[in-house]
Amino acid sequence: MRFMRPAPGASGRSRTLFAITRCLPFVVLAAVLSIELSPAHTLYTGSLLSPAPALAAVTMGPFGSAGVALLAAAICGITTAHNDAWGSEVVYANLLALVVVAVASVATSAVRVRRDRELAHIRRIAEVSQNVVLRPLPARMGVVNTASVYMAAERGAQIGGDLYEAMSTRYGVRLIVGDVRGKGLAAVRSAAAVVGAFREAVHYEQDLAEVMHRCAAALGREYELLDRSQFQDPQELEEQFVTVLLAQVSEESLVHLINRGHPPPLVMRGRKVRSLDPVRPLPPLGLEDFLAPPPIRVETFPFLPGDRLLLHTDGVVEARNHYNEFFPLHRTMETLDGATPSEYLDGLRHALVRHAEGRLSDDAAMVLIERVIGGAGRPVL
Repeated sequence: MRFMRPAPGASGRSRTLFAITRCLPFVVLAAVLSIELSPAHTLYTGSLLSPAPALAAVTMGPFGSAGVALLAAAICGITTAHNDAWGSEVVYANLLALVVVAVASVATSAVRVRRDRELAHIRRIAEVSQNVVLRPLPARMGVVNTASVYMAAERGAQIGGDLYEAMSTRYGVRLIVGDVRGKGLAAVRSAAAVVGAFREAVHYEQDLAEVMHRCAAALGREYELLDRSQFQDPQELEEQFVTVLLAQVSEESLVHLINRGHPPPLVMRGRKVRSLDPVRPLPPLGLEDFLAPPPIRVETFPFLPGDRLLLHTDGVVEARNHYNEFFPLHRTMETLDGATPSEYLDGLRHALVRHAEGRLSDDAAMVLIERVIGGAGRPVL
């Protein structure tokens, strides 16, 4: 018999319920056989045989469901012969019901198995797409240790409108974190356009402001290719934009930032957390036709060895619990421990999920970098 498996990422409670459901048809058949072969056979249980294939179809494939149906038919024959009940209209009615339910269960399980295979194929495609747009960051890049996490608000989704990337270049380690307004395929395409431009520009543009200009130009070209028919409200198309934060860490104990309407990063020194707010706020990418941005200036902040810098999207700070309270990011960061950026960020992710009670209202992305104490890494060119 071929058994189905719990969905990837299922909780322990879901796996336990799945195991119980898988064993249930055999428990029913064993109970019927025991009662019918015992002195308690006056308690008629033959009608319980027909639901067994339907129960099996919940967790088994077509062969497993057919096997349970044959087992139920064999038990029906054994118990009927043992109790000398052949010729009874009730027995034949139960057998007919068993045949009907068995055929329906096998057909239903076959359809579901095919859909599960299609879903697994779609998930593999989604994982490939995620690795293209949101590639996992290495643990060490140049002069920083790194860690990243992405959580999609939509259940089962692999990728949404948030974006991040880090590249080790001749100018230092350069990072981007962004958030696309909206969801769906249009948001994914916008995120891919910005990340693609960033990956290309960081290696050739010495000025961080020029990298931002290249990202803005790529987003503008993407917006020109958007299918206008997918937007029911024309104003929705005009309000498409992307908040972006660029960061650069080089040999100096400094971090260079350009913030285009994005939540400011947080630097942690010891147990103290401070927000690196922009001195001159800039509008998000995509709103140049409505809000002419002032000349972009790179802002510089101290980033000493041992400091940690958290870049995140608004899905983190806007996560709420059932009391409608926002996630206390500053306070949580000051109370967490973590020997490495990966361990620290994993603790922050768990704290966020607990606060939101497992239900994020928006995608959330976080990138954590730690300035290496002593020595510098070699940039990847």
